[in-house]
Amino acid sequence: QVQLVESGGGHVQDGGSLTLSCRASGRSFALYNNMYIMGWLRQAPGKEREVVAAIGWDGRVQYTADSVKGRFTIARDNAQNTVHLQMYSLKPEDTAVYYCAAKKVGDASYSSWGQGTQVTVSS
Repeated sequence: QVQLVESGGGHVQDGGSLTLSCRASGRSFALYNNMYIMGWLRQAPGKEREVVAAIGWDGRVQYTADSVKGRFTIARDNAQNTVHLQMYSLKPEDTAVYYCAAKKVGDASYSSWGQGTQVTVSS
């Protein structure tokens, strides 16, 4: 089992920046770090959860949602078992609960989730 703990959410003004961090732990992750794809997902009130960005073990970005391209960057620090989501030029529509998630390579769905962190962007 993989445990994920997010940090870095908060309240910013339109155009502001935030960086979210997620630290992974657990025996499974320690042994098989290179088997996990890490992702950031978000869910806004009344909307379905969506994938924002995902990154593989090698640091290669596997996915970035069109709505955040050019504004959000996902990065991974394998030595620290941490994945970051740098968010720039935030918009009110980015307001959501952001979740860190992990899935094994080859799996269709994310199987481990963090508790979520609120990001609120006011106009």
